[in-house]
Amino acid sequence: MGDTAITKTTTAEPVTAAGPATTAEPVMAAGPVTGTDPVTVTTAEPVTVTTAGPVKATGPVTVTTAGPGAPGPSRTAHAAALPVAGPGASPATTEPAPGVRPGPGIPSATTPTSPLPAPRRAAGPTRVEEAAPPAAREGKGQPAAARPGRADGEPDGSAEAATTTPHDPCAHGFLPERPPVRSLIGTWTRLDAMARAAAVAPDREAAVALVERAHRADELAALRQRVSRLSLRNAEAAAMRIAVIAVSCGWCGIDPQAPAAREVANEAFLDLWAAIAHRIDHDQFVALPTLALHNWAPERKPRRHIPIDQLARTETLVPIVRWAPEGQPLSRLDRLMLAATRLEAHGIWLFRLAETLAGRSPDDSSTPTALRRLVRVQHALRAQLLAEAAELAAAPATPQQRAVLGALAGQGALEPPVLQAADAVLGIGARRLREGRRQLLRRHLPAQHRAWLSAMDRHCAPVRTLAHRGGPDAAVYREAQESLIALRRTYTALVQAAARPTEAPLTKAA
Repeated sequence: MGDTAITKTTTAEPVTAAGPATTAEPVMAAGPVTGTDPVTVTTAEPVTVTTAGPVKATGPVTVTTAGPGAPGPSRTAHAAALPVAGPGASPATTEPAPGVRPGPGIPSATTPTSPLPAPRRAAGPTRVEEAAPPAAREGKGQPAAARPGRADGEPDGSAEAATTTPHDPCAHGFLPERPPVRSLIGTWTRLDAMARAAAVAPDREAAVALVERAHRADELAALRQRVSRLSLRNAEAAAMRIAVIAVSCGWCGIDPQAPAAREVANEAFLDLWAAIAHRIDHDQFVALPTLALHNWAPERKPRRHIPIDQLARTETLVPIVRWAPEGQPLSRLDRLMLAATRLEAHGIWLFRLAETLAGRSPDDSSTPTALRRLVRVQHALRAQLLAEAAELAAAPATPQQRAVLGALAGQGALEPPVLQAADAVLGIGARRLREGRRQLLRRHLPAQHRAWLSAMDRHCAPVRTLAHRGGPDAAVYREAQESLIALRRTYTALVQAAARPTEAPLTKAA
């Protein structure tokens, strides 16, 4: 028998029929179907009947097929998932006895169209099934422990890990998309407590002793087994705490997967470190971008949702893991990291101007306008750093904190990402730091940030040809270069003021 066109018959009201009704097309009812006699549906194609509730009928319900997919005699579909209820009786799954006379019960008032999708043809026997209620769908109405991606009370990270979108620095720069996680939960509270204790340790030996104690208690091995269950956001929070412990122990310059590292650092901690690095796809994360941009939180929760760069600019920030003991003023290291975070938040306009200059010709009329705006942004960033200098100079500092800063500076791990973005546009690093040094600084950034900077290197190359020209446009370009050099010197002076006490004002050093 040849295929015939399938049309849909839908009714949204209860239907009662006194006589039998037969149709060769699918019948869909949005309301209850009630009949006093058995209900028979005869079609020339396989039938799928889907209901969101019970079908009430005083007689049996029979679905008969006689088309492709159901050759031979008429078949009675099994109604195992289709409750049939009689008056005053609870729904029951019954199957009509063979030879029952068909009776009335098919609606006569119909509409030609329906908002529901067309029934899907099946090559096999007819299927009769009931739509699952909303509460029974995956991830809805289930306990936390039963959902995929959750274990030991840890947040569900399956959706976040599965949906990875390209990074857009114009949205929030190199800041994280959401505020960092304040405190870890479940088994990861041990890592949280270890990082807080290591940050306030009086010296490296005390911090190493904390790691050894956690190793003997098998805490590090337990955390290593749970790394794969972390969502990406929680993995980044764990990476920040690993970085705090590593620099406190003096291990910031080692590769956790190198054989030589086993002779210097705790082996179980190195395994945890390497597992976290693999989870976030970033090997060299023990640096300022992780220690600063993932270690802050607003002092008070804002009343409404605001962009993260605006949140970091307008709200008072506090560190999540403090380098100063609780109850004492913030240390210089704390204030330096918060200053770097605010610098990134204020530098969001620099990222947007970099996108504007990307691919522009040096002869384009918009190029000098964007360069002038870039000069103003860099002047504002320098003023921001100068404003941070007074509070930083008055903050306390311990020998351990100065040792941490010295170790990070020796590894080139204190370069703010916003300065690297400006360098990619104006090309200062290639001339002053050599290309190898530039890549050495960028290795502490995530892969997507390094890719964006490399793209800016290529796309802003035409603009950098202004360095070899004359005229007013070239003068604006050189002014932008000079303002970036002054900004970098101001930041270097701020780091020096945090690392060691100095009586010289920051303005003279800059």
